[in-house]
Amino acid sequence: MDTDYLTSARKQFEYYKLLGDQTFAQLPDEALFWQPNAESNSVATIVKHLWGNMLSRWTDFLTTDGEKPWRQREAEFDNDLGTRAEVLARWEAGWSCLLAALDSLTPDNWDQPVYIRNQGHTITEALNRQLAHYPYHVGQIVFIGKLVRAGQWQSLSIPRGTSAAYNAEKFAQEPHRAHFTDEYLGRKPE
Repeated sequence: MDTDYLTSARKQFEYYKLLGDQTFAQLPDEALFWQPNAESNSVATIVKHLWGNMLSRWTDFLTTDGEKPWRQREAEFDNDLGTRAEVLARWEAGWSCLLAALDSLTPDNWDQPVYIRNQGHTITEALNRQLAHYPYHVGQIVFIGKLVRAGQWQSLSIPRGTSAAYNAEKFAQEPHRAHFTDEYLGRKPE
């Protein structure tokens, strides 16, 4: 079991959850349901899709296929959530399922294959697959947030015009080992 990889993957998942959390905090309730056009998804719909995917992929992921027969993927794109509470409940439920699955990994089960639509994956491949998928959608959520908030958006990374100061601060430190998410997740380097 590659514990360094698992620790890094978990931190990256937590970081992308944090980006979503910080976006939701900047959005008024009605903005969660706004669509730039009829072909686009609202933040609520993207959350509903992530929730459906996460529950399907991570529930009993070591013993059942990641595409569960009970998943209704097409319905995930129905824009039928009506409140902030519903959106955030699904957001939290999906991430809780994922993080609990990560916590269940041990050296004894690390080499076991994981199936998604009958296609076998190593655990590393399954994690990488979702590390590509979830940030894609979190990026959509952040982009919608930036569109909705326009000039009132609070940057979630290095704000424009501050790159030189940010780099100067980083290079003023001694070289050290740290995960890039540590400062965002409020953790001390290991």
